[in-house]
Parts: sequence; C-alpha cells; structure tokens
Amino acid sequence: MILPKTLNLGDTIGIIAPAGDLRGSTIEEIKLAIESYGYKVKIGRSCNLRYRGYLAGNDEIRACDLENMFLDDRVDAIMCLRGGYGSTRILNMIDYEIVKTHPKIFIGFSDITALHIAFNQKCNLVTYHGIMANKSTTWDEFSYNSLIKALNFKKEMLVKNPENIEINTLYGGTARGNIIGGNLSIIASTLGTEYEIDTKDKILFIEEIGEYIYRVDRLLNHLDLANKFKDCKGIIFGDFADCRKSSESDCDLIELLREIANKYKKPAVYNLKSGHCAPMVTVPLGVECIVKADIGIISLKK
Repeated sequence: MILPKTLNLGDTIGIIAPAGDLRGSTIEEIKLAIESYGYKVKIGRSCNLRYRGYLAGNDEIRACDLENMFLDDRVDAIMCLRGGYGSTRILNMIDYEIVKTHPKIFIGFSDITALHIAFNQKCNLVTYHGIMANKSTTWDEFSYNSLIKALNFKKEMLVKNPENIEINTLYGGTARGNIIGGNLSIIASTLGTEYEIDTKDKILFIEEIGEYIYRVDRLLNHLDLANKFKDCKGIIFGDFADCRKSSESDCDLIELLREIANKYKKPAVYNLKSGHCAPMVTVPLGVECIVKADIGIISLKK
C-alpha cells in the first residue's frame, strides 16, 4: 500500500465536495476554522455549487475537482466537505492513474466510503476515515487529535476510544489483516460492480447512521450473502448513530452484530467510536490492523 506523506503545520489542505452540497456553515467560516489550526486552505470549485438540490455540482465538475486536487503539487492533503450522496456517481469518471501517481492524504467518511474503497483497491492508497470540513467550526479536541495522530503515526498506533468508552468483545480471538470498509449502506452499494469491496483476508470495519434495525439487518444480510463476512479475517463494528427500532417488538442492534460474529466465529468487536459521532476516532484504511478481540484492543502498523 502507498502511504501518503504526513501533514505538518503550514501545509495546504484542499477541500472538495465529491458528494453532497454544503449545509450549515459557510465556506468562509470553514476556511477560517481550518486556518486557525495552522494550515493553508484551497477551496475546490465543487464546494460552492449545488445541483439537483442534493449534489455539489454535476458529476463531471465533482470528478474534475477531485482530480485537480490530486494534481496540484501545492496541495498536501485533501479533505472532503461532507458526505450526503454522490460519490458513487463519479467512480467511473475518475482517472485512477492520477490518484496513484500523485498520492496524498485523503480524508472523509460516510458517503465518501465509495472513494476509500476505490482508492484502496485501484490505487493501493492508504486513506483516512475521519472528520470532514463542514464541521470544522465545531471540531472537538479529541476528534482533531485523533485525525492528526492517524495521519502522522510512524510504526504502530493503538486505536483508542474517548476516555471511559470501551471497545467491546463480540467474539474472541486475534485477527490480522489490512483494514478496509466504512459506511454499511455504501459498502453494500458496491456489490456487483467493479468497485465491490474485497474483504479477502481483511479486517472489515463497518459503521452506519439513521437506519431502522430491520434495514441494518437487510444490509448485513446482503454482505453475508456476498460472502464478505466469510472472506474477512475479523470485524470491527463502529458507531451506529440513530439506528433504531421501527416498533417495540424489534430486536436490539447488538443481536444482529452478535449473530454475524457467532456465525463465522471470527474475532469481532463493537463500539469503536468512528462514524457519525462526536468525538470521532479516525481510522486509516489500507494499513495492517491487529484486532485482539478478547481485550478490545485494536492496533495499526505501517
């Protein structure tokens, strides 16, 4: 895997919107917030656009914006504005040779999962499942520090939750493999395409937001039928924000997660605070990961 260079104060962060359009803060507020951390900021064209009411410009503009940020030697890292929807629409438009020959830090989560999978598998590039620019005015200390730690660790790093929040065991044992994954809905949407997630001998990381329990069941079952749990070495379940029951008789989420872990008897943990939550843990995707599920320890190696 290709490891991008580390991020230093004074470096330039390019902001792009490969999926949804800007919501909440203004571009100027976002720029000032990130500059206050000691970085220069370049704003991509897509960040100021809206198309169809939910996309940040048309597909061609968003794909071109992404490529241009990779090509710009003045840009040291690329951070996505937000998720929403739209990353899968540009997968066939990206020149992956540009990404591969101009590797740099790439940060985002949620809908950005589609780009993480594509860059991991087509470009052998390590990417970062981490905080995004639209929330930069309210980044908490833990989330920012977790991002910087993930970007700059040298040889080995323990993945740690915020203080007093445990990473819990679903099924014991130790597993080792490169970590891949992200948002459950987006992972499922890659199945049957050339961007289908490859979990063979990998550690599969999954998070989700805003789905009823039965829909989470359906998505997990979809991955199960596609042998993604069978193929992987271990499983890390992240944050499942606002994943709730549609009726009082619905089972609890933990029952679904435990069912998968017990079915395949592979090391599995849950409650890693990475996903649609604050504070949020940044997870480098594509690096070697060791899960010691019995004691809830996750470590990464370069």
